[in-house]
Amino acid sequence: ESAAAYVMRLAETKARTLWDALAASVRRPVLGADTTVALDGEIFGKPDSPAAARAMLMRLSGRTHEVHTAVALVCTGDIELRLSTSAVRFRELAEEELDWYCASGEPVGKAGGYAIQGRAAVFVRHLVGSYSGVMGLPLCETWELLGPLLVAQRGDPR
Repeated sequence: ESAAAYVMRLAETKARTLWDALAASVRRPVLGADTTVALDGEIFGKPDSPAAARAMLMRLSGRTHEVHTAVALVCTGDIELRLSTSAVRFRELAEEELDWYCASGEPVGKAGGYAIQGRAAVFVRHLVGSYSGVMGLPLCETWELLGPLLVAQRGDPR
């Protein structure tokens, strides 16, 4: 399964699971999302320890990887999906930096072992794509799904 297909499947599963769990009388639109990092086609999960995060980050050091975030919306039982894919290039990371970052606890549980909105921002040499998508909720794609609902509900934005 490709990284893009993987995150789309997970986002859809999250949204549909909650939708199905809600009683019909209280159902509202449900948004689900998932993010993954891929390097050379290999999906990087969320490390469960600083050591696992360090191993991932060593592999990302000095390389360009992809970050895929899928957003799924269920409104009436039908599902709509959007995908954001960004390319992130890390600079070469020193051993001491990796020790410092992994000791912070920040990378544990983060896709690819890092949070671009946190301390790892200093690792990013170049980003092509969506910063919010790399953070985990691409705002443009989320608006594409939710915007029409909000506009229809609210009418005049003033």
